[in-house]
Amino acid sequence: MGAKTGLLVYADGDVPGLLRRVGVADLDRTVAMVRRLYPGREIEQCGGSNLWDGVYPPRGTVYAASWPGVEVIGDQEVMIDAPSQLPEHLVAASADRRLVLHAIHSVVDWLAFAVWEDGRLVRSLSLSPDSGIIENIGEPLPFELPYWAGDRPADIVPWPGDEEEPYALPFHPLELGEDALRALCGFIQEGRPER
Repeated sequence: MGAKTGLLVYADGDVPGLLRRVGVADLDRTVAMVRRLYPGREIEQCGGSNLWDGVYPPRGTVYAASWPGVEVIGDQEVMIDAPSQLPEHLVAASADRRLVLHAIHSVVDWLAFAVWEDGRLVRSLSLSPDSGIIENIGEPLPFELPYWAGDRPADIVPWPGDEEEPYALPFHPLELGEDALRALCGFIQEGRPER
């Protein structure tokens, strides 16, 4: 299946630090958050999930969890080519907080992520080898710098018999996507965790 994420995280500070300290989600807080962000949607409690499964729920389903200081939503509808166009009500919910959007679809090597601080977009990037750079707003974040500097080139092995054309991007979006997920949220979907 490969890596796929459609993830929003609202946090009152350092997302990785907050997520490392969570336990069982607060059901009442979670229901209130879903009602606020998805008005009119039917809410149903599901059995326990984890970040691995929860970041890419089936289409039409939203996975959500809320703890003091941090809220997580998995929703395929946030997998949009231009993260800066995230629906306004979802951005408005980040007042006085940090909002992180992370989306990957490994089948097409597409990556998108964005960060808002107190409702203000500070960084948005979306790219794929087929479309190139779709959106690039704000200054690159520290974890991106080795990619843009050419220190993390795409290492693509062509299929036998295919003409060797250079990869359309200077780095592989999924590698940057995993580093973005690690830096912004404190976990990864594929690869080896850093110690």
